[in-house]
Amino acid sequence: MRRDFSVRSGEAELMDGLDTAYEVFRDCLADLGRVNRLTLAHRPTLAYLETLRGIGAFDLDRPVEILDIGSGGGDLLRRISGWAARRGVPVALTGLDLSPWSARAASEAWRGGPEPRWVTGDVFDHPCAADVIVTSLVTHHLTGTEIVRLLARMDAEARVGWFVNDLHRHPLAFHGFRVLAAVMRWHPFVRHDGPVSIARAFTVDDWRRYRSLARLDPHEARIARRFPFRICVSREPK
Repeated sequence: MRRDFSVRSGEAELMDGLDTAYEVFRDCLADLGRVNRLTLAHRPTLAYLETLRGIGAFDLDRPVEILDIGSGGGDLLRRISGWAARRGVPVALTGLDLSPWSARAASEAWRGGPEPRWVTGDVFDHPCAADVIVTSLVTHHLTGTEIVRLLARMDAEARVGWFVNDLHRHPLAFHGFRVLAAVMRWHPFVRHDGPVSIARAFTVDDWRRYRSLARLDPHEARIARRFPFRICVSREPK
């Protein structure tokens, strides 16, 4: 069947199922961590933090509070922890995820510096105030209405800035991931959900529409493409 990439797919992802056993969920997160390393998934987020550091946004008299929405297995926060340690930036990290298994999996996988605070909850029901709010490869799980709500929520609650990092809906990314996942023999859930995630993802025009509906200033909430096949939306301090 020919797939239409001009519109977002509504196909469900297996990992979003409520009856996934912990061991299956944990193994999927481990393979997703490998996917993220191989595809440079966290590079845009770390570059954003480096930009904030460069303009003095982290020159506070206390640790910088960073909230990761949809923290999953915690691999982004592990990278942020390492980045902060190398640059001497004191941080207080929090991971928020809807899945009841995420906190356990993230805690078991944590290595290195002080462990983040892991919170299980819905972003729309949980307090989200922080200096910096980041979310990576999460928004494609949401509806358009939920994305608009999330953008407005982050803009209201981030004291310094916020950063959204997600996929670019593109046929080359879709078919390329299918081949790569088969060659690497990743978990069957990952092999299914990866292409579905790309089909559920975005174009720049999608993000422009969401930004407008969230009533964000286009000069402050910026949209940018990042290699490979990423579209990021961010706000820096005024």
